[in-house]
Amino acid sequence: MNILRNVPHPLAILMSVIILSALATWLVPAGKYDTLSYAAPNFVLSKNGTEQTLPATQKVLDSLHINASVGAFTQGIIRKPVSVPGSYRRLPKNAQGVVKMIEAPIQGIYDTIDIILFVLLIGGFIQVFNATGALEAGLQRLSALMNGKEGWLIIILTFLLTFGGASYGMAEEAFAFYPILVPLFLAAGFDLLVPVAVIFGGTQLGTLSSFSNPFSTIIASNACGISWTDGLNGRLLMFVLSAVLYIVYLVRYARRVKLNPSHSLVYRFDGNVQSPFPAFSAQGQMQPLSVRNISLLVIFFLAFATMITGVVVWHWWLLEMSAVFLVAALLIALLQCMSQREFIETFIKGAEGLLSVAFIIGAARGVTAILDGGHISDTIVNSAAQLVSGLPSGIFIVLMLLLYCLFTLFISSSSGMAVVTMPIMGALAVAAHVPGREMVNSYLFGMGIMGFVTPTGLLLPSLALVGISFKAWWHFIWPLMLMLLVLCAVFLIVGVSL
Repeated sequence: MNILRNVPHPLAILMSVIILSALATWLVPAGKYDTLSYAAPNFVLSKNGTEQTLPATQKVLDSLHINASVGAFTQGIIRKPVSVPGSYRRLPKNAQGVVKMIEAPIQGIYDTIDIILFVLLIGGFIQVFNATGALEAGLQRLSALMNGKEGWLIIILTFLLTFGGASYGMAEEAFAFYPILVPLFLAAGFDLLVPVAVIFGGTQLGTLSSFSNPFSTIIASNACGISWTDGLNGRLLMFVLSAVLYIVYLVRYARRVKLNPSHSLVYRFDGNVQSPFPAFSAQGQMQPLSVRNISLLVIFFLAFATMITGVVVWHWWLLEMSAVFLVAALLIALLQCMSQREFIETFIKGAEGLLSVAFIIGAARGVTAILDGGHISDTIVNSAAQLVSGLPSGIFIVLMLLLYCLFTLFISSSSGMAVVTMPIMGALAVAAHVPGREMVNSYLFGMGIMGFVTPTGLLLPSLALVGISFKAWWHFIWPLMLMLLVLCAVFLIVGVSL
C-alpha cells in the first residue's frame, strides 16, 4: 500500500528528535544544579566543575536542604547523583552542532550496550528454540485450550505485566515475551497492535501505578524525604482503577478486530503487515506434545521464571538476565543434538533479526546525550520550579502532573527523573502544603501517561519488534491517555485535600 511509504521508520523519527533536541540547545539557556552522590564512605558534592568530599551524615543532607535520609544513600537505594535544591546556576552556552548530532546515536549505543546485548541474546535464544518446532507445538496446544476464551488471555497477561511493572519495575525484560505472544494473539484472530498493548502497554501502565517499584517509587520517595509506604494504599487503589480501565479499553478493541479485521488500526494505517515471528497452523492443535517438546518447553519457561526470580529475589539485572538466555539456548541445542556450527549460525541469525531494534534503543538514548551535552535539562526543571512556586495546592499538583508529562519527553529514565527533579520539586511541595506522597504520585502519573508515546523510551523498539507504525499506535492510545489524565488529576486533587 502507498500509505506505507508515508510512515517514517522509528530511526528516522529518533534522528528528527535528536535534531530538534540539538536545536533546543541553541535556544534554551544552559544551566546546572550542583549534585550530591555517595562514594563510600563519604558524600561527593559536584559544584562548578569541582568535587568536594563531605562526611556522609544527616547533618550534611539537612544543610543542603535535601529531604532524604542518609540511609537511602548508604544502603544503595539512591545511587545516582541527586540535585541540590537552590543551587541552579547558568553555564556558558554549549550548543550541540552537526558533529554532536552525528555522534549522539553512537554515544547512545555505548550507553545502552547492556540493554542491546540483552535484546540480541534474546533474539538468538528465540531463534534456536524456534528451530526445534517445540514453540509452534506448544502454542498450537495453548491456542486450542484457549479457544473461545481469548479475551481472558488478554486480561490475565495484561494484569500480570502491569503488576510486574508496578511491583518491581519490569520494562526491558518484557521484550522476551514478544516471540511467544505475537503468534498466539495472531492465531486467536487479533492484530499486531494487541501484543504491543499487552506487553509494552501493560508494563508502562505499571509505571503509572507503581506501588513498590524500586527504580521509581522507592527512589523518588527517599529523594522527597518520605517513606515509600506513605501513600501505598492510594497507589494500590490507582493500580486497580487504572488496570481495569486499560484492560476494558484493550479488550473492547481486540474484540472489534476479531469480529471485523477491517477495524484493525494496523490494517488501516500500515496495511497487511506480516508478523516478524513464525506463525503456526491451526491444524492438528489437539495432537499430544512429545516428550522432547515437553522437555524443551520446560527449559524455555524455566529461563523466564529464572529471570523473573533473579530480578525480584536476587536483584539481578541485564548482565545476569542475558546469561540466563545464553545458557538456556545452549541447553536447548544440546537436547536437540545441534552441531556447533548449526547452533552458532542459528543463534547469530536470531540476533541479526533484532539488530534494527538495537539501533533504535541506542538512538533513543542519543537524545539524552544531546540534552546532557547542552546542559538544558536542569534549565527546564528550574523554569518549571519557578512556574509552580507559590500556587494553591490544587493547582500546584495538577501543574506538576502536566510538567512531569513534559519532563518525560526529555528524561525517560524513571530513576534519573527522580534524582534530578524530586529534591527540587519536593522542597516546593512543602512550601505549597502538598503532601510528599502526592508529589511522588504526580511524578509517577506523569511518567506513566507520557511514557505511552515518548520516543526516547521503549515504545519505538517495541513497535519495531512487531513491525507496526507509531501512527497506528497513536490512534489507539491517545483516547486512553486522556482518560488516564483525567483520572490521575482527580486522584491528585482529592489527595492534597485529605
